[in-house]
Amino acid sequence: MRNKRKVRTGTVASTQMNKTIVVAIERTLKHPQYGKIIKRVSKVYAHDEENQAAVGDTVMVMETKPISKTKRWRLTKILEKAK
Repeated sequence: MRNKRKVRTGTVASTQMNKTIVVAIERTLKHPQYGKIIKRVSKVYAHDEENQAAVGDTVMVMETKPISKTKRWRLTKILEKAK
């Protein structure tokens, strides 16, 4: 059986490249010493075969085998289009 792949939701930050989008994945965590809730953003490169995502869209990306030097994710679905 195939292993479970990571699925993340994020916002499209850039669509400058052909068939590639940059997705900003935001997560919140508690500061270990002070207890304040802080935001951390990870940017991942995702494969977008039809160039259908636009900047500001909320998308779902799934982990996949390496597509290029930096791409290890692919676009699965666009959850919400940018206004």
